[in-house]
Amino acid sequence: MKKLLTIAAMVEVATGVACLILPSLIGQLLFGEALTGVAITTTRVIGIALISLGLACWPGNMANRALYGMLTYGTLTALYLAYIGVRGGGTLLWPAVAVHAVLSTLLVWAWWKEQRCPNAKM
Repeated sequence: MKKLLTIAAMVEVATGVACLILPSLIGQLLFGEALTGVAITTTRVIGIALISLGLACWPGNMANRALYGMLTYGTLTALYLAYIGVRGGGTLLWPAVAVHAVLSTLLVWAWWKEQRCPNAKM
């Protein structure tokens, strides 16, 4: 089971990285059509999600895997959407950046607080 989970996590991370770097090629290979416009942006966010899923499922110390996955997703999504926002964007783009940034900050804060006081309830 552990080997299979490791392979699955590695495949998800590799697919996510490919979606981030070569979104149009991935669209061509998967769907037979090169991606353009907003499909490229969407594919890159999907790539971030796949990387986060792979990290969350990576075998080993399971205590913080969900945290690693959510923190990776929230942080990378906030950064990528902010990058898109500098170039333009829709009405909800900056609120989405803020939500992801706030949630990531709260996750780090909760983790830090738990490290300082392991017996405290969150």
